[in-house]
Amino acid sequence: MMMPEQEMNWTQAYLHDYKEGMGIFSERMPEVSHQFSQFSEACFKEGELSKKQKQLMALGISIVAQDEYCMIYHTKGCVDQGASEKEVLEACGVAAAFGGGAALSQAVTLVQEAYADLTTNLN
Repeated sequence: MMMPEQEMNWTQAYLHDYKEGMGIFSERMPEVSHQFSQFSEACFKEGELSKKQKQLMALGISIVAQDEYCMIYHTKGCVDQGASEKEVLEACGVAAAFGGGAALSQAVTLVQEAYADLTTNLN
C-alpha cells in the first residue's frame, strides 16, 4: 500500500509520479507500453552481466542523459541489487568522465541524495 504523498520523501514522490505517469501512458498506449516493458525486462535480466552491473550502467547513462527520473529509478535499482555507496559513486565518476560538469553536478546532488533517501531505513 502506498503511503500518502505528504508522508513520502522526495525520492519516493519522484518514483510515485513516474509510476503514475507510466500507468496513464499504459492505458492510452497499451501495445507500446507492453513492448517497451518486455524489452526492458529482457535487457535487465541476469546474463553475462549481473543485474547490479546493469543497474550501475543504467545509472551512469541516465546521468549523462540528464534524465532525473531515470537517475532516481536506477539509483533505486542499484540499491535493490545491493550496490554499495562506493559502487554507485564510482559509476557516477565514470559518467562524469563522459558527461563533464553537468553529469558531475547531478551525481553530487541528485544521486547522492537519492541514495541516502533509499538507504536510510536499511541501516
